[in-house]
Amino acid sequence: MGIHKSITELVGRTPLLELTNYEKKHGLEAKILVKLEYYNPNQSLKDRIALAMVEQAEKDGRLKPGYTIVEVTSGNTGIALAAIAASKGYPFRAYVQDQVSEERFKVIKAFGGETIKLTTVPVVAKALEESDGDFFIAMKALKEILAKEENVFFAEQGANPANPAIHEATTGPEIWEDTAGNVDIFVANVGTGGTLSGTGRYLKSKNSDIKVVGIQPDERSLPSKENPHPEEITGVHPFEGLPEDRIPKTMDLNVYDERIDVLTENAFKAAREAAKSDGILVGTSSGAAIYAATELAKRPENKGKTIVAILPDTGLRYLSTNLFNEEYKV
Repeated sequence: MGIHKSITELVGRTPLLELTNYEKKHGLEAKILVKLEYYNPNQSLKDRIALAMVEQAEKDGRLKPGYTIVEVTSGNTGIALAAIAASKGYPFRAYVQDQVSEERFKVIKAFGGETIKLTTVPVVAKALEESDGDFFIAMKALKEILAKEENVFFAEQGANPANPAIHEATTGPEIWEDTAGNVDIFVANVGTGGTLSGTGRYLKSKNSDIKVVGIQPDERSLPSKENPHPEEITGVHPFEGLPEDRIPKTMDLNVYDERIDVLTENAFKAAREAAKSDGILVGTSSGAAIYAATELAKRPENKGKTIVAILPDTGLRYLSTNLFNEEYKV
């Protein structure tokens, strides 16, 4: 492989793993292949979009030496951007959702980034309260504030076309090549929708019969007036049946064939099982993807088929949460 000169050269080409022991445990007659995105240099899928957004902005002249990179994040995009910013010599500032794990705040700071909790910004806090904690409403509120600030590049992952484009250029082709085109169903969480949209678009361009399945949280795992502080699936957001202003521009609503809603407790259970059966330690959103893939694999019509699921990040980022605390009940 030779000697690399920057972490930017290490992004992508993550491995696919069949969950053979997990399949046996559940008596599944379909293959579940998982794409282990924690093999990226900063242990998450978001390394791909962070690098793509920064390099496209440099190319377009929207990011210049001396500028500060800014983003609103549930953690992983902030970590990835903090690392890329450090490697390229830019200051970085992250506005982070309050409820995410403490590891996320600490890692961003370790890379020299600044972290600010979203609720400490009055305009954003008001937008969150009025929208029952909607992440993308908060992002739009902050964008108005940042528009008045000079020498900043707001990455804006939920509206940046470089987000789905990098998945169409890399994630999709990697899956197609590594399976030799043997993919029947593709499963991904929806946060910004970039992964599902870009990867799904590429795979369907190779074989229009491939089924694309998007995951969103079950409504019981989302904040509401009745349940303001549920145990959430970090980084996964609803995308169907919402007003247009709550759907990120990076989400292509025409690319997916089915939606599966996942309860946080089922995501926890699947992540814990995969750790014990196949030795992979992954986060809550990865657990949601494994759970959704399992439900698809149980269907009689999917016997003998190959299901590919994206596992976004490492479980090491969740050790301070309840994910691996088996005494905790959601």
